[in-house]
Amino acid sequence: MDVNNISPYYHPTPWDAAFEPMTLPDMLARTTSYNPQAPLLHFLGRTYSYQDIHSEAERFAAGVIKMGIQKGERVGLFLPNVPIYASAYYGAMMAGATVVNFSPLYSVEELAWQVGDSGTRALVTVDVPELFNTAAKVLESSQLESLIVGRLANMLPKLTGLAYRLFKRDDIAKIHWSHNTLKWENTLSAASPAPPVSVSPDDLALLQYTGGTTGRPKGAMLGHSQLTMNAQQVAAINPFGNPRGEVFMGALPFFHVFANTALLNHAVASGASIAMVPRFETKQVLQAIERHKATGFPGVPTMFQAMLDHPDLAKTDLSSLKVCISGGAPMPAAVHTRFEDVTGVRVVEGYGLTESAGVVSVNPYAGVRKKGTIGQLVAGTKIVLLDKENPSALAPEGEPGELAVCGPQIMRGYWNRPEAAADAFVTRGNETYLRTGDVAVMDEDGFLEIVDRIKDMISVGGFKVFPSVVEDVILEHEAVKEALVIGVPEEYRGEVPRAYVTLEEGKVADGDRLKDWLNTRVGKHERVDAVIIREALPKTMIGKLDRKALRAEVL
Repeated sequence: MDVNNISPYYHPTPWDAAFEPMTLPDMLARTTSYNPQAPLLHFLGRTYSYQDIHSEAERFAAGVIKMGIQKGERVGLFLPNVPIYASAYYGAMMAGATVVNFSPLYSVEELAWQVGDSGTRALVTVDVPELFNTAAKVLESSQLESLIVGRLANMLPKLTGLAYRLFKRDDIAKIHWSHNTLKWENTLSAASPAPPVSVSPDDLALLQYTGGTTGRPKGAMLGHSQLTMNAQQVAAINPFGNPRGEVFMGALPFFHVFANTALLNHAVASGASIAMVPRFETKQVLQAIERHKATGFPGVPTMFQAMLDHPDLAKTDLSSLKVCISGGAPMPAAVHTRFEDVTGVRVVEGYGLTESAGVVSVNPYAGVRKKGTIGQLVAGTKIVLLDKENPSALAPEGEPGELAVCGPQIMRGYWNRPEAAADAFVTRGNETYLRTGDVAVMDEDGFLEIVDRIKDMISVGGFKVFPSVVEDVILEHEAVKEALVIGVPEEYRGEVPRAYVTLEEGKVADGDRLKDWLNTRVGKHERVDAVIIREALPKTMIGKLDRKALRAEVL
């Protein structure tokens, strides 16, 4: 089914609007030139202007070059939402490097594997013990050459930073500085000349790790053009006028592709500012919305549920909010309705994926929208619905099909995985479409609805969990013979992983103890709610463990 004739188109910018491919550093430089002192980041009482971030990014770029990192080599970010994230992100790209985003939730093993797979040479982190200690272990045990550590106290207002050093000593990592463990400020060049590196929109900007139904996560290759075009596509759906006056609530983690586009790059494309918090804490988020008069709040459904559950919601002034954008996972209808009823703020759902640089579709911020759908396509984006059993053919007219997407924001492929990239794309005529693994329908007004999922990924509060990764860990236990992990519904996070196992003959184990053993060895979002011990697990006719049959049996 070919469904690209969308009429009427309810977003404020025409679907065929033209966007300018550029580099991310050029996008930052252009916006900075309009008003250098305009705020970009509000962080725990301190405001960073566009000029502050641009200058620090230039100095970091010069420092990266002095470290010997060449154009195209990889610089990793293992950071929560802190101001140096923006400086390191744009600065590494100014130096011609490719940025690799790493989740702060990663275990040592996960981080080490992705550092090795990406060939990351330098890693930027902060002096928070959980992050620094993990990064330091990776430095000792991998090909990583340098660890660059920002000190959180230095990013705060002076008096707050002093108090943090005095009274939060247990929250500050004990660091032995050395030739390969460097202070952030010591990597910044004293001067900030334009780095002598030519960067093109065609260059690779970002490796963003994602996954599939089997095997290790893969690095989606996103170029400068994909990221800047998607940022402009998102900016184009704002119907409110004066985008430089917008203030986005920055509670989504910047390392996640949703936040990377919908928050950071979107803000820079528009000249807007971000009220950022290190991580989502409901009380802190409510205070930031009120203090900075946030106008937009991109988040995942669990964030909106947490706000509804918090006693301070009723006394928080949310009148500045024009719209909340929910993505990363389906939003339960009850949460959607209740949030709007309680707050009076419109919530619109959207859709995207790592391979699309962040955003494919969204409901209009004003006017017509349809609850339960993922809205209309952002400008310049096309789709087809493929036959679920035969992706070389279109789905029958009027029937659901696998959503496949074509547009300027679609990734170039997977890092060092040409075979995976070949499976991810399908050609229709002269155009190449990305297969999403999601089954969708489109109504007569061009609104899309996701109705099923081909891939086995589990969406935990907007974070993707890959069953095979968790299965590989639990199979390391001496008592476990077979394992299948599936997602089960959970009111707060949407889904949580649950493991089903069989035991080796003669072995005895307890489900709760297996759960505790497993959960200390996986990332926080990968922790299972239970380990169920069974006599047998379902298998296909050829003897392969059958996750689909298990899901049908227990859900």
